[in-house]
Amino acid sequence: MGNPKAFLEIHRQEAGYRPIHDRIHDFGEVEQTLNTRERKLQASRCMDCGVPFCHWACPLGNKAPEWNDALYKGDWELAYRLLNSTNPFPEFTGRICPALCEKACVLNRFNHEPTTNREDEAAITEMAFQEGFITPKTDIQRNGKKVAVIGAGPAGLAAANDLNLMGYQVTVFEKNEAAGGLLRYGIPNFKLNKAIIDRRISLLEAEGIEFKYGAAIKLDDLAGLEKLASDYDSVVIATGTPTARDLKAPGRELKGVHFALEMLSQQNRVLAGMEFSKDERVTAKGKDVLVIGGGDTGSDCIGTAHRQGCKSVTQIEIMPKPVEGPEDPQNPWPNWPRTLKTTSSHEEGCTRRWNINTLEFLGKDGKLTGVKVQEIDWKPNPEGGRPIMVEKGKPEIIKAELVLLAMGFLKPEHPEYPKNVFVCGDSANGASLVVRAMALGRQTAQKVDKFLKT
Repeated sequence: MGNPKAFLEIHRQEAGYRPIHDRIHDFGEVEQTLNTRERKLQASRCMDCGVPFCHWACPLGNKAPEWNDALYKGDWELAYRLLNSTNPFPEFTGRICPALCEKACVLNRFNHEPTTNREDEAAITEMAFQEGFITPKTDIQRNGKKVAVIGAGPAGLAAANDLNLMGYQVTVFEKNEAAGGLLRYGIPNFKLNKAIIDRRISLLEAEGIEFKYGAAIKLDDLAGLEKLASDYDSVVIATGTPTARDLKAPGRELKGVHFALEMLSQQNRVLAGMEFSKDERVTAKGKDVLVIGGGDTGSDCIGTAHRQGCKSVTQIEIMPKPVEGPEDPQNPWPNWPRTLKTTSSHEEGCTRRWNINTLEFLGKDGKLTGVKVQEIDWKPNPEGGRPIMVEKGKPEIIKAELVLLAMGFLKPEHPEYPKNVFVCGDSANGASLVVRAMALGRQTAQKVDKFLKT
């Protein structure tokens, strides 16, 4: 802690986003960066608290006070070593993590100006790549045992990385044409440039991890899975939550109603050079768009719709509007506040509504023209449990030629697997954050190692 008064003298400064009129015309990353001097000043604000709640809040246990201090002192290499000791892929979390650590920061409790941990994390990692501090490890001592990892998303990559460094020969089976999972096929390029993923995958390959693409392993094929489990000393299942929550309202079959990932994954593939026919293409160009679901996936749909040239975007959510402001009375500091979140995509233009229930998809000649919705309210359940939904307003119609369902994902159900098969990440616990998936991947690697050593 080089400057014990920095948190009193220096205000929080975020890098901010590119101007809206500029960024909505391309899929380049929207977030900007601070210069080196300003970044060091932001790192100096970390107080090295007696009880660092940032450690507690971060699923990976990132040691923010330690690497912020190294950053402030200009020791970028040490900062990266400290960061990488708990976080295998800080270039990912430095861009897309909601930064649980910042909400738990003592400065957030003190004046709602927490240390810019996420941005510092990204800056440290980019400097480490730029200066050559990150190089493939070529001295890994192999133990002669093989592990198969099914799924190349955040959890699978984290597990594969740790197991490889422990000395296991790791093969990653991925059903898609490239690695990354939702990092590649869910998160838009304007939040995470896919070259960032490619850079890390190249490093993992150089360290000895083998990737097999287009290799779909059917988890309901127990015979095939048992064969895989017999060919390898252990198998890690990290297939995420592939099944999106559907909305079985009348008219669901109309052309123009899609799951969010149908558009998001296709757009990312288009940017990667893949071509789709006019009938296959899911695009918002020239259309009124309705996004059903108020979470991050819905926000990503809004930003993508703008870049595709939509006419308008409306986002509806069946749950009540979150509390506004920095504090959530139901989840006081240092817990995560469930407050209203306005993303860069929302800032680009969007009508947002809450307590809206979808009744019916309307169309003509098989094509979507609008959605019948109704304002509702939530009343306490006299028997306890989930509140009761009651009608409040009259049904109305929202004009839309494209509807994107962004209502979350269903937790997979798994049969009983052989003892050497482990399930991790979202596949085990249901949809969550990338940082949690990575943490669970690392924990599973430890379980595999313990199992194979006993």
